[in-house]
Amino acid sequence: MPRAFKQVDVFTNLAYRGNPLAVVLDAVGLTPAEMQSFTDWTNLSEATFLLPPEDPSADYKVRIFCPGRELPFAGHPTLGSCHAWLESGGKPKREFIVQECGVGLVKIRRDGDRLAFAAPPLKKTGPLPEAEVELIARGLGIQRNEIIHHSWCDNGPNWRGVMLATAEQVLSLKPDAQILAGLDVGVVGPRGKVGVVGAHADGEAQFELRAFFPVKSGMAEDPVTGSLNAGVAQWLIGAGLAPKQYIASQGTVLGRAGRVYVQQDGDTIWIGGSSVTCIEGSVKL
Repeated sequence: MPRAFKQVDVFTNLAYRGNPLAVVLDAVGLTPAEMQSFTDWTNLSEATFLLPPEDPSADYKVRIFCPGRELPFAGHPTLGSCHAWLESGGKPKREFIVQECGVGLVKIRRDGDRLAFAAPPLKKTGPLPEAEVELIARGLGIQRNEIIHHSWCDNGPNWRGVMLATAEQVLSLKPDAQILAGLDVGVVGPRGKVGVVGAHADGEAQFELRAFFPVKSGMAEDPVTGSLNAGVAQWLIGAGLAPKQYIASQGTVLGRAGRVYVQQDGDTIWIGGSSVTCIEGSVKL
């Protein structure tokens, strides 16, 4: 049967310069196998399927799939799904939009022309095992001492975060898929002087990120990654390595212009970005 469908570009205000997402707006009656099959067919990093909420405090429920598996949470699918839901006439029950997904309830707020989600709690924190840091360094083709900080950034996806001294080092990486097989690795480096004042106003990014994860064919790089940015923000801000408000860029090596807006407000870290609808219509499922 035909179902309403949108394909949106997330973490960008320029169409085709962010991270694309397929959104099926009415997934009632679809089986997980059908959702997985459609996701694999799209050849995108993720597809989402919107359903009526089971929790009465939620506005909608979303199931998030990537090639080969379902995810309990992911950042760009969260913002892209919310964008599609609002654009299709969704009305939040309260000031914040509340998304129900595998990790529970995720709060989303409107921030001007952007949406931002509240970073979910980290499932695992603290330094990585030294053996893994050495493995990651080899897999990234760098010396161990070039990794100046490292931490678990696991908020559903099992991200391992490492920090290099500069954004230029991050951009020059050429990872080895065989060495990094089985690891979800996020790499971050500062871009010039990091400051708090005016971080959002001038549009200049303070950090560069890259995200590498295993796929059937070896290793893939994600254009812009909400879950990684959420985990990295909690790590960097908590450790005093980043200001409480900053912009991160991602996807540069892939020809994208991803921008992730990070802001700590009290105990909550918000991860925000723009979304643009590129395709809309119906899909037969």
